[in-house]
Amino acid sequence: MTGVQHVHDPIARAVIESAADAIVAVDQKHRVTVWNPAAERMFGWSAEEMVGRVPPIVPDELKAEHNAVQERLLTRRAGESEKEGGQISIATRRFHRDGRLIDVRIDTSLLKDPDGTSLGWVGVYHPAEDDEIVQHHMTERARLVRRLNDIVADLNAELDLAVVLDRITTALIELTGADAGGFVRIEGERLRLVSTSGLPERMRGTTAELRSSLVGELLRSGKTVKLATGEQRLGDLIWSELPGLHTVALGLSYLQNRPYGALYALFSGQKIGHTELELLELLAGHAGVAVGNAVAYAEVVRQRAHERAVIDSSADGIAVLDHDLVVRQWNPSAHALTGIPPEEAIGRPLPFDMPALGEMLTFPLESGVWLNVLAAEIEETGELVVDFRDVTEAKALEEAKDLFLATTSHELRTPITVVQGFASTLVNRWDELPDPDRRAAVATIAERAQSLGRLVEHLLLGSRAGADELAVTVEPFDLARVLEGVVAGFRSLSPLHRVELEIAPGLPPCQGDAMATDIVLGQLLENAFKYSPDGGTVRVRAEAGAAGIAVTVEDEGIGIRPGDHERIFERFVQGEAGDRRRFGGIGLGLYIVKRLTEAQGGAISAHPRKGGGAGTCMRLVLPAE
Repeated sequence: MTGVQHVHDPIARAVIESAADAIVAVDQKHRVTVWNPAAERMFGWSAEEMVGRVPPIVPDELKAEHNAVQERLLTRRAGESEKEGGQISIATRRFHRDGRLIDVRIDTSLLKDPDGTSLGWVGVYHPAEDDEIVQHHMTERARLVRRLNDIVADLNAELDLAVVLDRITTALIELTGADAGGFVRIEGERLRLVSTSGLPERMRGTTAELRSSLVGELLRSGKTVKLATGEQRLGDLIWSELPGLHTVALGLSYLQNRPYGALYALFSGQKIGHTELELLELLAGHAGVAVGNAVAYAEVVRQRAHERAVIDSSADGIAVLDHDLVVRQWNPSAHALTGIPPEEAIGRPLPFDMPALGEMLTFPLESGVWLNVLAAEIEETGELVVDFRDVTEAKALEEAKDLFLATTSHELRTPITVVQGFASTLVNRWDELPDPDRRAAVATIAERAQSLGRLVEHLLLGSRAGADELAVTVEPFDLARVLEGVVAGFRSLSPLHRVELEIAPGLPPCQGDAMATDIVLGQLLENAFKYSPDGGTVRVRAEAGAAGIAVTVEDEGIGIRPGDHERIFERFVQGEAGDRRRFGGIGLGLYIVKRLTEAQGGAISAHPRKGGGAGTCMRLVLPAE
């Protein structure tokens, strides 16, 4: 059996079998229907091996050319003569069975039945070793391939997507001689014209439905290149804007194995040949690679911009170090925490010790700021990220809590010990003790119990103040009456102290909480007594001013060290001037005073005593009605 047995005309069969040139016919699925003896001699495969299968003779790099020839024959423009469009002759190469490439010239025609229906293609293969036409064709082909390679290299070097697309359409015009061109991007079910050459600029951004477009038809065909001529619909998208348009050629571009867009070549003057169609297909394929590079670069830029935004907006200081442990990034918070600007940090080693990877290091800077520092490695780049945050407040609170526990233990131990001692004495020696001693013991127990009560009250108020849970009722009240009551209670507490009260005439009602103000004034007077152990005069004055009603409590005691006038209102803090620490306390009194005052909308401050000399002046300002 030979590959021409199905040819029914005996003369035609005899001609094919005896022809000196190889004759190969394929159907529309590219399967061999004719493979004559000359084809067996030229390619080394027998007809029995080839009939019914796709011949493995086209090199991969020439498949675009092969497809372009077949597509060109299928879409011959109406009005072309048989001589012009019925046969295409190309010089090219094909595989022999032994794997070598042989130079051939192929005359390809469309195979039709008597009714004109396309059955496939038939090619006549001529040996082409000494054919001058072949040599010229190969030389021109080599030139175009070199130019295509240059264009592709240029495209792949460009990383701006818009520039890449514009260069693709410009290259299309150069390589194919098309009168205009464009690149459309597939966006879901629509197409968008994103690049043009030879068309009005206003067309850029035009959209069209994908399904009814030539691109949609090409996608459904399973091919990568398509021709549309005057016999077909040419109004696709906006191509009717090109006067005299007679042929549209388009090739698909893929991004990550998915259709990304299509490259259009528009012809209104010259005719398109298989070479131009092949170049379009090749350029469209390379365009997908170039677009992929640009898209990947844009994503990297976007990701880096996102990372930079995250780093720059972080409240933590962040430094990125390279392989040599040199700072390459230094965010605004790093500047704020260390005081070192980026221009001084970048390009230099980290300005402080770095912990081991995965470990935390806590240490103070010279400025007094405490930092927690962590370091981690970016596996993809080998860079190190150092994160550091300000823990000064937490460190101070930790130290204050330690002091609070130590001080509270001391403050509680003394009255409890006294209470336990006197209670045991009363229990064990009640009958032996005279009545005055028993009364004195009970009085001491009562006094110490009151001290414990005040200490517990401070602890509870301090806890509530720290959680912003101090409840006050802001309403008009008579501040003068509150002052008189507090001062009267303290005048009999100490024979060493004299309390003077001076209230300006016509003092208006105050806006605040009377009970909270009573606690505040009581604490101020208690401190005045406490920190003037040798006695003296405590002066309390109240007068109205522009800022509200001001109350001052001034003593003649040991005073407050310069620089501590604001710190004494912090939680668990006591002034250090003189012998102030020997008076005990847990550092909550003035903290509670400040919180209660601010809860009423007032203000509290500490100052040296007016007129010089030792002592302190506490100034309380509350809103007037």
